[in-house]
Amino acid sequence: MRAVIARCSVDYSGRLNAHLAPAVRLILVKADGSVLVHADGGSYKPLNWMSPPCKLTEGPASSAESADGVTCVWTVRHNKSEDTLTIRIHELIAEMSHDLGVDPGLVKDGVEAHLQELLADQIELLGPGHRLVRREYPTAIGPVDIVARDPSGGMVVVEVKRRGEIDGVEQLTRYLDILRRDPMLGQLTGVFAAQEIKPQAKVLAESRGIRTLNLDYAAMRGAEDPTARLF
Repeated sequence: MRAVIARCSVDYSGRLNAHLAPAVRLILVKADGSVLVHADGGSYKPLNWMSPPCKLTEGPASSAESADGVTCVWTVRHNKSEDTLTIRIHELIAEMSHDLGVDPGLVKDGVEAHLQELLADQIELLGPGHRLVRREYPTAIGPVDIVARDPSGGMVVVEVKRRGEIDGVEQLTRYLDILRRDPMLGQLTGVFAAQEIKPQAKVLAESRGIRTLNLDYAAMRGAEDPTARLF
């Protein structure tokens, strides 16, 4: 992990164009190749980033850039697309590198882990004709809880939570974003599944074309027969 605090400006070009004016920010370069630009606010989400596979090169500023106070330019290019992240360093304030080693991964609480297991076993809850591909499907930014195929053969990416909140939708969005960069995977859809889904999370998911699914933990465990209900 390389952490750099610098006054910098950032430009992103590719599927969309975005610009960040010069300001003091934290730049993280991870061992997997990802580059993230953070502000001192906005919770965990970076202002801009490039997911692997990508390549970072550092070079001198042009004459025009030097006249604007730029000391060096970082260029991050994605290996499988035209996406480019350009970071212009105006002032390097601090820098450190440290090998974090192998991370043991997130250990989910018992209910959430069991929900994932139960949904994989009862994959038809996603809809008739769905079939399980695998649990903990690996990606460059972490494993997806469940991947399935719908009746038409499309890939369904499922994030499972006990409590469905906005951060869970953001997490699933990142998984979909990186998986859609691989044309071999074909059509992808997302499902955000949880025991309880907050209204704000549901609205955000629907605005991004992500389907939501409320999970009945007791019924999935077999503690009650859902067909015996009057309502």
